[in-house]
Amino acid sequence: MTSTIPFSGAAAAGYLSGPPRQVPGFESLHRMVSLLLAERVPTAGRVLVVGAGGGLELRALAEAHAGWRFEGVDPSADMLALARQTVGPHGARVGLHQGTIEVAPPGPYDGAVSLLTFHFIAREQRLETLRQIRRRLRPGAPLALAHISFPQEEPARAQWVARHVAYGAAEGTDAAQLASAREAIGTRLSILAPEEEEAMLAAAGFEGISLFYAGLSFRGWVAYADGG
Repeated sequence: MTSTIPFSGAAAAGYLSGPPRQVPGFESLHRMVSLLLAERVPTAGRVLVVGAGGGLELRALAEAHAGWRFEGVDPSADMLALARQTVGPHGARVGLHQGTIEVAPPGPYDGAVSLLTFHFIAREQRLETLRQIRRRLRPGAPLALAHISFPQEEPARAQWVARHVAYGAAEGTDAAQLASAREAIGTRLSILAPEEEEAMLAAAGFEGISLFYAGLSFRGWVAYADGG
């Protein structure tokens, strides 16, 4: 499985400034994920991070939970190098692996997280990715994920794409650049409607699926590995 838009080179180098500007309540999202995982992950727990490149969520979780250990996967070597820099003094508790979910150590893990990643995974690969995550989790372990998700019927879809671009755009961005960004978002990302997201989580073996975050074009869910 491959992500549709891997980050490399200059794109990877400039990544750290993007999410705080583009994702509403970015720091609060990390705090919510930390809280939700901590409900079930023990103090010496092991957490899988899918799409770990950049390392922002790794750093936030490592700072909040001194006993947790992490295994992160990402297809981009440049993004993993950035993650290693970002986690800094927490690096001894973080294992990083280049590739998609198949390269992740088998676990079992006490929890998993995937932030701002699934809209880069092609629709036909989404269900198997979720199943691979589920296979690596202990029964009852939480999965927290958040990414772009909004209605796919027109004209609502076009309106949500426009909102997404407008929120993340720098002040003074001209109309041509905004139009180009709308085209890129609309054609290069794999965006599902919220009800599709929840159905796919259930099909992959998750239960107790709950929406915990909604920030304009982004949605976040927590779900739990079923007992099977």
